[in-house]
Amino acid sequence: MQYDLKFFLKDCIRKMVDFSTTAQSRGLAAPPLQKPYPPGAALLALPRPEKWTGIGDVSVRQAIAARVSHRAFETTALTLDELAFLLWATQGLRKPPTPAVAYRTVPSAGCRHALETYLAVFRVKDLSPGLYRYLPLEHALVEAGRPDDLEGRVRQAVFDQRFAAKAAATFFWTTIPERMEWRYAEASYKVIALDAGHVCQNLYLACQAIGAGTCAIAAYDQEAADALLGVDGEVEFTIYIAPVGKV
Repeated sequence: MQYDLKFFLKDCIRKMVDFSTTAQSRGLAAPPLQKPYPPGAALLALPRPEKWTGIGDVSVRQAIAARVSHRAFETTALTLDELAFLLWATQGLRKPPTPAVAYRTVPSAGCRHALETYLAVFRVKDLSPGLYRYLPLEHALVEAGRPDDLEGRVRQAVFDQRFAAKAAATFFWTTIPERMEWRYAEASYKVIALDAGHVCQNLYLACQAIGAGTCAIAAYDQEAADALLGVDGEVEFTIYIAPVGKV
């Protein structure tokens, strides 16, 4: 008997979710497009695409062919242009947002984009070491803290995988499930995981354009990672990690 995976998965989702009862179908307002930042917080505007320098012209074929996980990095710092490019490539906007939708550079189920990007910055020119959160709608950073022994805290969060604290910057992606649950209810866990994969693959490919590398990390201490980022582990929690450095 022929097995059709597409129809099997679609049937599973139908059985899992009564879409007539979702928050969207009940007419409830959608959650914010990005996590609000504290009122009065100082934002660091990032260079816009038209201002970037040092971003190589690499074909998609070349980037895919060269993609490999790197666990050793040079001590060279990233430039702010390079960091801005990586952030745009993984969660940036393709065009101005509307009040209900933000079209980003990565696909997301229902355009819900339930991820937030945090950075543990170690070596980025013109950026002090510390924790930051990326704001896609503003294409800016907001400081998320300056914990003592940032390198040690990052190592602790990834079960002492030392390369994660030797990078120029380590990406931490969290999820706010409510953003996806508004439309997909119980099926959200599946599509959030898929979305995280899209984001990290874009990071791998974008790294090829700046002579950098990364390595996706899914083995991490959930409580330590959440505590480092200052998230509660329920409404928002860490889902994926990837250090980036020159190679």
